[in-house]
Amino acid sequence: MSEPVQYDFDRETALEELGGHRHQVQLASNWNIGDNPNGGYLTAIGLQAIRRLGNHPDPISVTTHYLRPGSSGQSGEVSAELIRSGRSVTTGRASLVQDGRSRIEVMASMGDLSGASGHEYEITVPPPDIPPPEDCVERDGLEQGVALFIASRIDLRVDPERAKAGASDTAEMFGWIRFADGREPDTLGLTLFADAFAPSIFTRLGRVGWVPTIELTVHIRRRPAPGWVLGRFVTEDLHDGRMIEDGWLWDSTGSLVARSRQLAMLLPDADTSS
Repeated sequence: MSEPVQYDFDRETALEELGGHRHQVQLASNWNIGDNPNGGYLTAIGLQAIRRLGNHPDPISVTTHYLRPGSSGQSGEVSAELIRSGRSVTTGRASLVQDGRSRIEVMASMGDLSGASGHEYEITVPPPDIPPPEDCVERDGLEQGVALFIASRIDLRVDPERAKAGASDTAEMFGWIRFADGREPDTLGLTLFADAFAPSIFTRLGRVGWVPTIELTVHIRRRPAPGWVLGRFVTEDLHDGRMIEDGWLWDSTGSLVARSRQLAMLLPDADTSS
């Protein structure tokens, strides 16, 4: 019998039990934007710990505060705390500490998105109409102004009309995303995808380098179907170097699977030391 495939995302977010809801993790450098691990990757590590607090497998509401950049290539400790365990929702928090310094704090409500609730009424948002993935531009080819090591783990294709830096009057990004090694999307992966697109402000302002997130909230709406995930991200609020970006993700059937909002900093000199 052949060994089951172990995908990069699962292997590089894996936790080693230390006891007492404490875990050790080794941060990989393959998820970096410049010198720093992608925020969605760090959030997924925190969610792995929160998942172990109860019997609900799917994140349905996730909020992460980014206190300091993570240090890739180094180990860290993830501690989790159960806040409440109910019939429908388990709520917990997790923190990642490296070198004695807190890096992120994650608060999440976990549920079951198998679709067995029996509710029949629905209000949703239809997906945008963009070219298929094969006619879009790979993110690694964009003029973002920072090294994209994450391109070895994520296959991201951007709408050609949004692929040129500063060529649009609006700060809006469309594109397709999937794991580069063939791993199918799931609810944990959606939290990563919500923070893995090129910043929408790129299309309006041009080369922007690293846009560090201060706070990210993701609401997962359903389990995604296999295949590409379509994303739309827009920034309509930029003031004093801080921007608010809203996002939507649809699966290969056109179903809305996640919504997100994040507060991020626009660093004109691409400073990654804070």
